[in-house]
Amino acid sequence: MVPLKRRKLVPTGAVNTGTGPVRTKFPHVVLFLLERKMGTSRRAFLSQLGRRKGFQVEQVLSESVTHIISESNTREEVTAWLDFQGGGQADVLLLDISWYTDSIRAGHPVDILDRHRLQLKSFSSKPSPVKSAVFSVPSYACQRRTTLENHNTVLTDALSLLAENAELSDEDGRGVAFRRAAAVLKALPSAVMSISQLSGLPCLGEHSLRVIKDIWENGASSEVESTKVSERFKALKVLTGIFGVGAKTADRWIREGIHDLHQLQNSGQTLNRAQQAGLQHYDDINQPVTKAEACAIEEIVEKAVSSVLPGAQIILTGGFRRGKQTGHDVDFLITHPEEGREVGLMPKVVSWLEAQGFLLYQKTTRNSYLESKADGPGRPPSNMDRFERCLSIFKLPKMEKQGAKDSQNVTENCLQANQKSDEPECPEAAPDRRWRAVRVDLVVSPISQFAFALLGWTGSKLFERELRRWARYEKGMSLSSHALYDNNQRKYLRASSEEEIFAHLGLEFIPPSERNA
Repeated sequence: MVPLKRRKLVPTGAVNTGTGPVRTKFPHVVLFLLERKMGTSRRAFLSQLGRRKGFQVEQVLSESVTHIISESNTREEVTAWLDFQGGGQADVLLLDISWYTDSIRAGHPVDILDRHRLQLKSFSSKPSPVKSAVFSVPSYACQRRTTLENHNTVLTDALSLLAENAELSDEDGRGVAFRRAAAVLKALPSAVMSISQLSGLPCLGEHSLRVIKDIWENGASSEVESTKVSERFKALKVLTGIFGVGAKTADRWIREGIHDLHQLQNSGQTLNRAQQAGLQHYDDINQPVTKAEACAIEEIVEKAVSSVLPGAQIILTGGFRRGKQTGHDVDFLITHPEEGREVGLMPKVVSWLEAQGFLLYQKTTRNSYLESKADGPGRPPSNMDRFERCLSIFKLPKMEKQGAKDSQNVTENCLQANQKSDEPECPEAAPDRRWRAVRVDLVVSPISQFAFALLGWTGSKLFERELRRWARYEKGMSLSSHALYDNNQRKYLRASSEEEIFAHLGLEFIPPSERNA
């Protein structure tokens, strides 16, 4: 329990307002205003106002308190906060701020109506079994089922923001620690109602727990709030939002006094081709892509692929495969059921898309993956795979809303829209243009590596990181988006499906919709 602060003693029946004792008119009513979500300044103002009206408003929670007043809190949140303080308030009334303001307006404690109550019966210090139950989850995210339903968004959003700030500051270790902590909370089957429920959970380090405690006690984390308004964080967010700009480049620009797009445009910096395209289409690229838009692009890419290699297969991966309705880009994995037929496919697909006017920017890289017959897969300097891929900015015509499955015509309509469009490509020059820019990645995989590629490109990023960590430390294996190598047996373990890969790793199969770590 947090120690109670010492208070100056004042005469019985009086309360100190800061300007001298004021006679308490209602000694049987002892009030405590909960700062959580109310804020320090507002709480101080309301406390002083109540004392002037003759109410006894306590600065700290004590056993003499009869009424706890809160603002914008649910009954569960207040009782959970009391649990965290140590309980012990046997008959305290939990009331909404509306009772307090009604009483001040009337000049005396008004009758308590149902609309004033946060809890209809007296609060018991004995926690219910649901609230006191301690959560238990496996250590690795790849052992856990994590759906898109998150019962602890306030906590996970805070930790994710700190993770993002760490990653943008080139502090990957801290970033991963926050990501793992957030992933644990995302996997919990219900909302956290008491800090004690987190006892013994993996991946919740001292820093993460300190942030969680701050949110519980004050309604928000001071570290998170200060990060949000940090000029450096805001600048990093803006600059890394440019396609082709990483954290190190953004950091260098900030040290040179560049904090926003306008300053960058006037700085004389030499931008490569990707960065130029990213700056030109900045607003579009930083708008979420909808599932409908992803499906429209999928039909166009399918048309391109089938035109140059009949029988080739294409699948939408990334967050959309995990069930998300929006994303920041669209990823496709392409293969052919006959090994080797995929060779040379990418340049043909790119040429088709360019000829039809769908690509605003593209950069294609060749496949550089080679299996080692002696020592197993070499570990590249990063976790990036080495497939043939095309990183592009796609020009997607805006389509009129259609009936559910009139979308066989999507590709033809897009083709016609592109052929008719004579609008300039610069977004600023045509604010009412009939197309938008979307980030699209195309990846070609041989069929022998397709299961590994599909697993790797489905995500989430942390889920994949945990899969590789599990393979290495728990099974003595090396996993990539290309292959699985058993270091003990000194051989590759082949797989034609994701289920087989999970089986090789000794893990229960987790479908894509439950990999949202």
